[in-house]
Amino acid sequence: MVILFDGVCNLCNGFVQFIIRHDAAGQFRFAALQSAAGQELLRAHQLPAPSEPDSVVLLADGQAYTHSAAALGIVARLGGRWAALARVGRWFPRPLRDAVYRLIARYRYRWFGRQEACWLPTPELQSRFL
Repeated sequence: MVILFDGVCNLCNGFVQFIIRHDAAGQFRFAALQSAAGQELLRAHQLPAPSEPDSVVLLADGQAYTHSAAALGIVARLGGRWAALARVGRWFPRPLRDAVYRLIARYRYRWFGRQEACWLPTPELQSRFL
């Protein structure tokens, strides 16, 4: 499974680090949406390559998930209490979940900040990044 994320967004980078800490099985690999690998994966899944990324993307089970479906799908695959939290999140209708997701995405740079360049993984984590 691959997670595509906004490589300059502090919130997104924090989410990636959260996933790494809680993904004991190492099932997820990562690529910044701005990277060549990220752009190629978007093309391969026939997804638009926006100039300003607005969603994390989960590539799993031969499908591409975006917005709240991606976030909940990632959290569900972490297992345990995180999977339970994802089940609760799915009780809400997708249009409502996506509206909240888009609101956070719209203001994420203002609220959480932005980096000038994509975050670089440590040498120990390099193998998990495309």
